[in-house]
Amino acid sequence: MDDSVNKRRNGTERPTLRTIAKLTGLAVTTVSRALNDAPDIGQATKEKVRNVAKDVGYRPNRAGVRLRTGKTNVISLVVSSEEHMVNHTAQLVYSISDTLRGTPYHMIVTPFSSEDDPMEAIRYIVETGSADGVIINQIKPQDERVKYMLDHNFPFATHGRTDAGWSHPYFDFDNTAFGELALQKLAAKGRKNIVMVAPPFDQNYARHMIDGMESAAMAANVKVELLQNVFNNSSFSCLETEIRRVMSQKSPPDGIISSSTAATIAAVTTIESCGMTIGKDVDLVGKEAVPFLGYFRRNIIVVREDVRQAGSFLAEALMRRIRSPQDPPMMDIEYPKVAEALD
Repeated sequence: MDDSVNKRRNGTERPTLRTIAKLTGLAVTTVSRALNDAPDIGQATKEKVRNVAKDVGYRPNRAGVRLRTGKTNVISLVVSSEEHMVNHTAQLVYSISDTLRGTPYHMIVTPFSSEDDPMEAIRYIVETGSADGVIINQIKPQDERVKYMLDHNFPFATHGRTDAGWSHPYFDFDNTAFGELALQKLAAKGRKNIVMVAPPFDQNYARHMIDGMESAAMAANVKVELLQNVFNNSSFSCLETEIRRVMSQKSPPDGIISSSTAATIAAVTTIESCGMTIGKDVDLVGKEAVPFLGYFRRNIIVVREDVRQAGSFLAEALMRRIRSPQDPPMMDIEYPKVAEALD
């Protein structure tokens, strides 16, 4: 590496677009368009420019970029800070940031809690233009955040779907199929009295999951019930109290469908404290985002949701929406499958 590059990397000379143009032999405008992932610039040229930019330590002046283009090169991931969402959020953050590597975009995470107005963060981002696009999750059937961003023609993508028929980029897990699969697995083991620890009822994926379970239960002629006093985001102590209550009934459940890792752990420890055995007295289907439950108890029937796949898809879908808003939105659904049993 020559002395001029060393100087730039050591911070004694700030590299610019002209620096990269000189080192690549390309025009400044071509360098700029390559760094901004312009669709008419070839992939080989983009990689060449990005490699040189990385080598010399080039960082765009974001204030200048915004003045010239009106863009921030920021994507905001607006996610719940609730404890049960930690695994999902971590997987989304990792996969989105990994997908954005080598692009003009960087990600900021905007957390909110169940006590916050879910519209507050969205309004702020849209009204201030502090990001070029937004990714949101925990979608409701008629989600006001989605309608607001559609009405304001603001680029976004959702982890989940609404029931409103709005067209926009999304990636979803087929929770209807999960509910069906979980019930079928328990029915195949001879379970007749099944309860579900569901997501909060105001979230769309809860309705999908419940519909799938109830449809499969009718076909299998088994009894199903929803735990009414707790959800998959309830505290461990609340989950333990409710599960202990139902397991102490005269005819306790012999099968449980759990829609989060935390709820599954609470169910297992409570059932075992009641003197029962998973896989013998009670069978349990648990959904997880990170491989864990199979190591925790090998008799749990585990269904894995690939949140990293979701994050990568959402990042690509949002970048396309920002770059080419006239193109049809990218949409995809992951179908559930039971994880392989551990040896």
